[in-house]
Amino acid sequence: MGIFRKVDKILAAFGNIKALERTHVDTYTENRIRTIKGTKIAQSKEGELWVRFESLAGYEFLNTTLLSHVNLSTHKGGKLLFTTEKELLELSSDTTTIESDYSNVSNCYITELSFVVSKEEINFIERKKANTVQFHYKKKQLSLTII
Repeated sequence: MGIFRKVDKILAAFGNIKALERTHVDTYTENRIRTIKGTKIAQSKEGELWVRFESLAGYEFLNTTLLSHVNLSTHKGGKLLFTTEKELLELSSDTTTIESDYSNVSNCYITELSFVVSKEEINFIERKKANTVQFHYKKKQLSLTII
């Protein structure tokens, strides 16, 4: 155990808020990361993309979970782009508010997103026609390769 960690434990014992935050182990978010529902369809150095389809009130949804080392939080929504050499499938997020949760155990963020999709779009994604997936948010992007 490093000297700084020992100092943090002592400070946390005396009620120092910043030291408490640094020494806190986030088991809730870590359990969410370990039990992601769906299938992992893409990955890169920047993160991983997990998907599952759901029908609700006559609508089809693509529920995604992004694991990354980047906080993807925004209030402007995001776009998911599936690209092939000839085609582009662009999906806009169901909600504009996107929030990432951080786990200090695995040092990564988990972000859950939902997209309204059609039957044709579901077939496109399930057949893994795309080579790459990009998530665009704010003025940034997260690039992943289909596995």
